[in-house]
Amino acid sequence: MSNHKRSSRRAHRSQAQRPADRLRQHIAIEAARILAEDGQRNYRMAKEKAAIRLGADPRSGLPSNTEVEQALREHQQLYQNNHAANLETKRKAALKAMQFFSPFRPKLVGSVLEGTADQHSRISLHLFCETPDQAVGFLLENKLPFDQETRRIRWHDGDFRDLELIVMDAGEHTFELALMAGPGWRQPPPSPVDGKPQRRAGLAAVQALLDETD
Repeated sequence: MSNHKRSSRRAHRSQAQRPADRLRQHIAIEAARILAEDGQRNYRMAKEKAAIRLGADPRSGLPSNTEVEQALREHQQLYQNNHAANLETKRKAALKAMQFFSPFRPKLVGSVLEGTADQHSRISLHLFCETPDQAVGFLLENKLPFDQETRRIRWHDGDFRDLELIVMDAGEHTFELALMAGPGWRQPPPSPVDGKPQRRAGLAAVQALLDETD
């Protein structure tokens, strides 16, 4: 086959892919808008809803969560004038909570750390303990109201694990405390966005983030 014919076929494939790529981008942008404005927290549901709105198949050709997260960052920068102030407020609240929970070596994770949190976002912390009862007892001793939840997550090896959570309100913020009980939870859980180990930040790192905005 001549070089000219091979080049023509590559060009044809590239042109055929462009509409699909554009549609993926449009779905990512619409999904980001849904996440930002509708209070939706589930990336998959936001993508499917966006695809339906755009007349696309919600079962295939969807953008990755990473693409949606990037579109979300751009949406927040363009259309949410109070985003930076809201994020700083949540990070300050996270820092205070981390100081309070210092016996449990707290780490900030999730959207408040990554910079995509909005007014609906929980402040997510990982607390390290031998058993969940240690953290529960600490809250009871301090007479703090809270709820307990269990979340089933897919671990790095493909198996499912049940993660014990404490959910509590403090002022205008809702905190989600994931109890990293025992040695089996020392490895960061998979990120719900890209499946990689979640990024964690300790007290010094969160303080550094706040210092950057001062």
